[in-house]
Amino acid sequence: MPAPKNTFKARLGTGDVQIGLWLGLGDPSAAELAAGTGFDWVLIDGEHGPNGLRDVLDQLRGIGDQTQVVVRTRDDNRADIKQMLDIGAQTLLVPMIESGAQAAEVVRSMKYPPQGVRGVGAALARASGYNGITDYLQTANDEVCVLVQVESRAGIDALDDILSVDGVDGVFVGPADLAADMGMLGKPGAPEVQEVVVSTLTRIRAAGKAAGILTSDQTLAAQYKEMGVEFLAVGSDVGVLRAGLTALRAAYR
Repeated sequence: MPAPKNTFKARLGTGDVQIGLWLGLGDPSAAELAAGTGFDWVLIDGEHGPNGLRDVLDQLRGIGDQTQVVVRTRDDNRADIKQMLDIGAQTLLVPMIESGAQAAEVVRSMKYPPQGVRGVGAALARASGYNGITDYLQTANDEVCVLVQVESRAGIDALDDILSVDGVDGVFVGPADLAADMGMLGKPGAPEVQEVVVSTLTRIRAAGKAAGILTSDQTLAAQYKEMGVEFLAVGSDVGVLRAGLTALRAAYR
């Protein structure tokens, strides 16, 4: 029996735009609810959300097979990446990538030898069905999906090197941190920032890698969708909940 099919990864090369939702609340019930609303994928945020290893595990269980899951790690720490994979995450988004060498190390962290250096402990892991998936070690590399996040001027400068790394399946552009690094903190929609964002997304796709981005601006989301970005997050559980509650309260003022 092989590792579970990663349909998120499989769809990246089909020309589809997969529409996703960010999960920042760190709550398994909220994650379970969100997963049942029809999004192609959801992202559990371990970088900015209050999510440790067991929090992510609980949300993976709550989501189940309702949708595909991406987990954003807090950084490129090899041990953390190994644990996220072992608890059953198959697609990881690793933030703050600023060189081809750093991207290559992320790939190595996510792949078993000989393609990488992922530690072998599948007999103890949820990822292998606690050793119930007999061919897990032989098939896991094919189903893990490596997404790296470029969100600084250094990352943009190194983009060609990052895109040349074998095993990187997609590159996600982080407009908020990019805007801050460009001296426009809190202004990811500024024309100067968007010029760099659009150019970067175009370069990613031209190199044959999947391009991704998050925005709650519906006008920008429509533009990115028209460009054909392969994975597009259009909001967050935090933003949707706050907006809904604010609107409900306003209706009774």
